[in-house]
Amino acid sequence: IKRGAAFAGFGPVIAGIVFLVLDLTLDGFSLGGGECLVAIVSTYLLAFLQAGASVFNQIEEWPIAKSLLCHFATVYLAYATCYLVNSWIPFEPMVLVIFTAVFAVTYAVIWLTVYLCVRAASRRLNEGLHG
Repeated sequence: IKRGAAFAGFGPVIAGIVFLVLDLTLDGFSLGGGECLVAIVSTYLLAFLQAGASVFNQIEEWPIAKSLLCHFATVYLAYATCYLVNSWIPFEPMVLVIFTAVFAVTYAVIWLTVYLCVRAASRRLNEGLHG
């Protein structure tokens, strides 16, 4: 809850940036008050859940596969729900398959990058301690 609350405010800021980009790039872009409210609340919750889900990686008793699976599921469900609620993607099977594939690949690339960076930093630290 603490992590989520600390970062949740970024959600509405991101929604505002998306609205600005859409306004600058699409002729006749219009957003009603209800749509704006749904976008602000949903992106707030998205940012809250994404930041809060990092707690799964802090549970030392859990194997890494379990923590990654819980983190992935939480973040995926938050993003998919937010995108569907805001009609940023249509609720169609093929679109959901493509969204899921892109999300999973992006998630894997990010975590592989983080893993390799942490492993390299740990290796350098250990060499410094032993050498």
